[in-house]
Amino acid sequence: MTQVLSPREVFLALVNGVAEGRWKELPDLYAEQTLVVHPFDPLRAAALRTRDELREHFRPTDSGPRLHRRATNITIHETTDPEVIVAEFEYRGTVEETGEPFVLPGIFVLRVRAGEIISSRDYFDHVTVARVRGRLDTLVAAVRAGGAASA
Repeated sequence: MTQVLSPREVFLALVNGVAEGRWKELPDLYAEQTLVVHPFDPLRAAALRTRDELREHFRPTDSGPRLHRRATNITIHETTDPEVIVAEFEYRGTVEETGEPFVLPGIFVLRVRAGEIISSRDYFDHVTVARVRGRLDTLVAAVRAGGAASA
């Protein structure tokens, strides 16, 4: 019998999986039908609604710099709803090619049912993400144009 992970355990598997680059494992943390939104995304990307969309989202690419990161300063807040947690954390790391350090704060509001994420609101500093990935100019241009870009 497989043990069902708690919301806390699912969150830790998610942030540590991202930090360690375990991209193929991450979609399995989500329900087949889910709802993942990034409310602070300046390009207002569409919600991710299926595990297949998450596979594509987490698919590694060879473009851009390689990032070494770890999840730190993790605080998990339990709520009155046993399915919901609010988790504060940071990814701290360096850009391999330049050695530039970065800190990327995040807050996730997760709803986990039967050990799978059924919804998540992921709040990140998208400007820092774009800067660290060398895509800040692309992001700024896309925001100015009012359209989407792969920032």
